[in-house]
Amino acid sequence: MTTVDSSESTVETGKLRGQLGALAIVLMVIAAAAPLSVLGGIVPLGLIMGNGVGLPVLFLVGGAILLVFAVGFTHMTKHVPRSGAFFHYISAGLGRPPGLVAAWISIFSYLSVEVGLIAQISSVLADTVARVAGPQLHWGIYALLTAACVGTLGYRRIDLSTKVLGVVLSGEVLIIAVLSVAVLYTGGAEGLTLSTFGWDHVFAGAPIIGLMFCLNAFTGFESTAIYRDETKNPDTAIPRATYAAVLIVGIFYTFSSWMMIMAWGPHQVIDAASAHPTTLIIETTAAYLGPVGVVAINILLLTSVFAAILSFHNVVARYFHVLGNSGMLPRALGQAHRRHGSPHRASVTTSIITASVIVLCAACGLTATQVLGWSAGDATVGIIVLMAATALSVVVFFRRTKLSTSRWQAFIAPSLAFVTLSLIAIVIMMNYPLLVGETDAAGQPEFGPISTTLLLMMLPFIILGLVQAVVLKRRNPKAYAAITTLDG
Repeated sequence: MTTVDSSESTVETGKLRGQLGALAIVLMVIAAAAPLSVLGGIVPLGLIMGNGVGLPVLFLVGGAILLVFAVGFTHMTKHVPRSGAFFHYISAGLGRPPGLVAAWISIFSYLSVEVGLIAQISSVLADTVARVAGPQLHWGIYALLTAACVGTLGYRRIDLSTKVLGVVLSGEVLIIAVLSVAVLYTGGAEGLTLSTFGWDHVFAGAPIIGLMFCLNAFTGFESTAIYRDETKNPDTAIPRATYAAVLIVGIFYTFSSWMMIMAWGPHQVIDAASAHPTTLIIETTAAYLGPVGVVAINILLLTSVFAAILSFHNVVARYFHVLGNSGMLPRALGQAHRRHGSPHRASVTTSIITASVIVLCAACGLTATQVLGWSAGDATVGIIVLMAATALSVVVFFRRTKLSTSRWQAFIAPSLAFVTLSLIAIVIMMNYPLLVGETDAAGQPEFGPISTTLLLMMLPFIILGLVQAVVLKRRNPKAYAAITTLDG
């Protein structure tokens, strides 16, 4: 049951401090989405495996689905004024045990993204340094250095991360804007056309697979609520930031992916993407902006990934902080730095875990590509399932508490989001081998030991959350009860 009273034992003593506004949160969320990396990685895959040149429309569809989810998600902000995002929202509606499971799945999912992206940037750094006559070092070395840099920024005040992300994001947007202007000015390879937005293209190929890739490109938008304690006027700033992030990212991806198609032409872009699945954005830049553009976009691709790593590191650190502050983990993790107001100990813990996973992957002989693909698969499933559970939690919470008079916000929108996201989660799991790159001898996606093992990796975290709920209820009933206290 959800309690609405609070006691001295539930008052948080380690609240984070900051003066974030809606714009700053939007910057962090968009940086987490890594728009330039999406154009370089997800768009080519969507073109090849999804619905081809109709892909831009699916970014609009994905954005629309997430906007409907955001209706209930943001409605919880003022009624559940806690900073635990999925953890507190699911606890408030579905109960404390599911909430604790959600907390651990959140940590697992976002950590997976962070580790995967670190592997990606480290692989590029290793190849680049070796190519310019530098030392030939294992990607794991660069991964540890990257984790250390991210950890240093995460240790300090959130405003510093915001400034870094703002600079990086500006560079990404600028290079994409310049490339788009070049395509518009020249008319592309076959002339500009809106025919790719027609229904015949939207439903061509495998649109469900294309939608799966498009939704993956929005990962991180739901993290707005985790910054509640560091936000000015969170009841208004968080909803504004959430809606703005989805709209900006959705429109941006739709336009820029259409520009990519126009750059090569609707009849040639699929062949180009198949020939250059990982370097299509670089080849496009070379054709329209020349060598200078290639140098710029290579640098910005690295900074884009780094910005995303920093964003997800901050999210994981704040989940650890919330759990420590709530008594679910050692209280030390819930302390805020006296000067920076940051979750410094939670950030250090996140860095240590990240480095440990990197060392383990390197010791097992995994390549950076394997680490990226496998971690992205787990993260995608975890976050979509968490969003579906949150949507259901919104419905249950408001039907039980009667705190909302808006049927659209409290029932219709979250119900639609729950059904849609649940179906998407099922489709993703059915096509999981495609997501993680497991194939049979003929090169066709096939469920095998890798896909099965990766999906089962969430099971220990589910068990951990359920066991922790039982133990906490017996040993620390006040902390257990405080999970669903509606007093931030």
